[in-house]
Parts: sequence; structure tokens; C-alpha cells
Amino acid sequence: ETVLITGGTGLIGKRLTVILEQRGFTVLILSSKRSLNKTFLYWNIESQEIDSVALQSVDHVIHLAGANIGEKRWTKKQRQIILNSRINATSLLYNTIYKQSHKPKTFISASAIGIYGAVSSENIFTESDAAANDFLGTVCTQWEAAADSFQQLGIRVVKLRTAVVLTPQKGILAKLVKPIQYYLGAIVGNGKQYFPWIHIDDLCEMYYKAIVDHSMNGSYNAVSPQHINNRDFTRKLAEIVHKPLLIPAIPSFIFTIILGKMSQLVLEGSRISSKKIIDSGFIFRYPTIEKAFQNLFDNVLK
Repeated sequence: ETVLITGGTGLIGKRLTVILEQRGFTVLILSSKRSLNKTFLYWNIESQEIDSVALQSVDHVIHLAGANIGEKRWTKKQRQIILNSRINATSLLYNTIYKQSHKPKTFISASAIGIYGAVSSENIFTESDAAANDFLGTVCTQWEAAADSFQQLGIRVVKLRTAVVLTPQKGILAKLVKPIQYYLGAIVGNGKQYFPWIHIDDLCEMYYKAIVDHSMNGSYNAVSPQHINNRDFTRKLAEIVHKPLLIPAIPSFIFTIILGKMSQLVLEGSRISSKKIIDSGFIFRYPTIEKAFQNLFDNVLK
């Protein structure tokens, strides 16, 4: 079968492509850059332009495209870019599929645990909880609603509400470990905020399962079953690289000054339930941070 991936040139898309191709799938990538490579098809979200053959023989669509929420300060302009990059991209895919006779079997969309809001709470959020009214909650709500529109075309829709993805290259883990390696690591704020995470291979396995398991429908939290707060996460990260944490905890107001509202990404965090995906039969390869770190650091991050 053929799988079309948007955002396929990112960290998750590249790893997912390898896994799917190893299992016999043909993978096509929608890219904003024109290429002579036949596996790369062109689209332009801003002008709502897409290669005419991009979706004509596709069995499954995996929609990962969207502006990085942690890349720039959340100015009014950047907030609009974050929202538009998700909604407009999804609309372009919908309008293209609507106009053609061939319909994919499955539409699998990325989403985020940010739908539950930027809040530190002892509550364990499940897929049945209401979306928050803050910026991230609003973005995710509209993002998922756009994905749900494909149901009108008789297409099965799955949405993976993704936590922080830990990868062996680049990504957030490489950024977090670097100051620790130079004895500049520290706990953020009071350290009690939870840090929902998932190993990139577990996330890719969830996307694979969403393709082959036709019983999967609706939203699933793509998050490790282990609940760990910022303090414990930072300490375990320091342990794995054999470095002490010499600097006291960094006060919250410093991040608020530097990052503005985007500081919510590091200062707030709740526990997120993985029960639904586990009940569907999914088995985590890396259910604990210890196992995840062992794999990631043994292979690359030394």
C-alpha cells in the first residue's frame, strides 16, 4: 500500500518513512520544495497548490505538517502562523481529496497534548476531557476538527495527541542535555510540573498501528505511561551523562521574561493518560525514561 506523509522531512517523518518502507509500504512525501525525486511531491500551503497526482493513488495519509510551536516567541503574528500552518494544510488536503474519485482509506493526523491546556495539575487527562480555552487548546481543537472533516468523505480518522518527542538526533533532548554536559543544567521553576514524553520509535509504531489496525478511530494520547516531573527528568538526564547539577533551580519569572507566553511549554505540565492506546493493544518499547535514555544515549547521544 502507499502512504503519503506531510511534514515527512522532519525528525518524525524521516524515521517513520524508514520504518514503513522496511515493512513494505511505498512512501510519498509532500514537500514545499520541488524535487526530481519521484517520491517527493510538491505542495504550497499558502497558495493552496498541490501536485495533481499527489493523492490519486494513496491508501493512507499521515499528516504531520505544522509550524514548530517552540521555534519562536508567541507574538500575535507567530500564533497565527502556528494555527494557519495546521488548518490551511488540512483544508488543502481535504479539498483535493473531495474533488477526486479516489479516496484514501485512512487519514491519520498529528495533534498535541496541548489540547488539555498549559496547566500543572495532579489530574490525569484522558481523551474524554474537554479541551482548554488557552492558545494551545484552541489550536489543537481547530486542528482536530479539520481532521475530523475527512469522516464526511467516508475516511477513517485517527488523531495522535503527541507529547514531547525524544529523539537521538537534534530535537529537544539534544538541547536539554547540552547545558548539563557543560555544568549549566538546572531544574526549571519549582520542578513539580510534569513532563509528558514519548520515544520517537514508540510514536512511529503508533502511526504504523493506526494504519493497520482498522479498529482505531478518533483521538489517542501518544505519551509514555510513566509520569515524571521536571525535577526527576532533569536529575535522570544528569545521571545518564554523569554530570552533577550545580546550578540552583531557575526561577519561573526568568523564563516568562525571555519567552513570554511560550514559557508555558517549560513551566507547566500535567499527567496524561496512555490507557486508551494501551487498551487498543499497543505495547510500549520504552515505557520508562530509564529505558528511553539507555537506548537514545547508547546509540547516539554520548
